[in-house]
Amino acid sequence: MENTLIIQLTNQKAARLLHELEELHLIKVLKASNDPDKPKLSKKYKGFITKEEGQQLNDHINQVRSEWNSI
Repeated sequence: MENTLIIQLTNQKAARLLHELEELHLIKVLKASNDPDKPKLSKKYKGFITKEEGQQLNDHINQVRSEWNSI
C-alpha cells in the first residue's frame, strides 16, 4: 500500500515524531520543495539584462567591494 501525503508541520516536535516513525519503518520521510513548479532563477532571469550590462554591473560590484575592503 503506497499512499503519499503532503503535510505542513506547525511544531518542531512533529518533525521529531515523524523521524521516530521512520526509524520504526512505519513511514518514509521524503524531501520535497515547497513549490515544485517554481522555475530556476537562472531560467527566470535569462536575458533580463544584456551581456554588456552584466559586465558593467560586475565591474561596479568589484569596484564597490575593493572600496569596502580598503576601509
